[in-house]
Amino acid sequence: MLDKLSSLPSSPAKDDKPYDPTNPKMNPLNPEGLRPCCACPETKSARDDCFLKFDTSEADEKCKALVENHMACMRALGFKF
Repeated sequence: MLDKLSSLPSSPAKDDKPYDPTNPKMNPLNPEGLRPCCACPETKSARDDCFLKFDTSEADEKCKALVENHMACMRALGFKF
């Protein structure tokens, strides 16, 4: 019985490299290899401006939609949160 098992083709070795969203070979959604700091500048700027405009106590609620838009843009490029 063990002879039969040892003659089975071995499965291909897994690539042990962790997922890198900036690597175009691992992430086809980000062909330019943008890093998180450089991705989605329009939504990032709008989000940041909103947080600077409002007091800390109200910024979370008032900027929620802008944060969600930025996160959606980042996810579309393959970044995970």
